Amino acid sequence: MEQITRLVIEAINRMETEKKSDGFAVPVGVSARHVHLTQEHVEALFGPGYQLTKRKELMGGQFASNETVTIVGLKLRAIENVRVLGPVRKASQVEVSATDAIRLGMKVPVRESGDIDGSAPVAIVGPKGAIYLNEGCIVAMRHIHMSPADALAAGVRDGDFVSVKADNERGTTFDHVKIRVDESFTLEMHIDTDEANAALISTGDMVTIVD
Repeated sequence: MEQITRLVIEAINRMETEKKSDGFAVPVGVSARHVHLTQEHVEALFGPGYQLTKRKELMGGQFASNETVTIVGLKLRAIENVRVLGPVRKASQVEVSATDAIRLGMKVPVRESGDIDGSAPVAIVGPKGAIYLNEGCIVAMRHIHMSPADALAAGVRDGDFVSVKADNERGTTFDHVKIRVDESFTLEMHIDTDEANAALISTGDMVTIVD
């Protein structure tokens, strides 16, 4: 029995060593600019009683809607055809890339989705009206969605920060990548279009957690 126990422990240790050596592979999803809205703001932009219509299912019960809006910065610079994601939220939020922020003439902070206190103001224009948010525009912090089983396999916990390597011709390493764990999540690292273009990464490419 002692010999069996020792062999099992050795196998587990060997597996853990290999895991640390090889890293944990994660597929990438490149996130373009998009908007989250409250039901009140959906109706302000698209008309009384309006409901978002589903275009494509996303993880965690979210979906890309058929609806798009125009976002406008303080210098009245605009970006059209920005996708609205559903379902509706408790607070409206606009997520852009750093390049989008420059285009809009705005200083936009890097934040985790939902952390909008003190973030940049922005106007949103729809076919039936417009709204102005005193705060709510952010550049989304890069992060990895995981199920609890994925997190266990990777040896990480919700809220951890890791480094991730893209092993391609650009050889990019992303630091300060936040781990987000939930039963509804599918394994995927989310980066914005700026990060993806700089590292020559496309949706579906694989990266590796290295630390």
